[in-house]
Amino acid sequence: MSELTPVELEVGQLIIDTLNLEDIAAADIEAEAPLFREGLGLDSIDALELALAISRQYGFQLRSDDENNARIFSSLRALAAHIAAHHVK
Repeated sequence: MSELTPVELEVGQLIIDTLNLEDIAAADIEAEAPLFREGLGLDSIDALELALAISRQYGFQLRSDDENNARIFSSLRALAAHIAAHHVK
């Protein structure tokens, strides 16, 4: 298991807080593990809730019709990298 970057830890905590995940800490999320189905086991409703939280927290929108969503939401590392690249400061 690779060590998480500060951004990955922050996004991991956002996932936990937004989706009310119990019994897991941000540091326990594997950076490259899938967020959906296996891995954290998130579903499409979770993705919508998470997209709204990201919009509020980071100031940009993730669109449901974006052809890159499968890649963006593929893992904590991919999501954190996308947020870091698009974050409105």
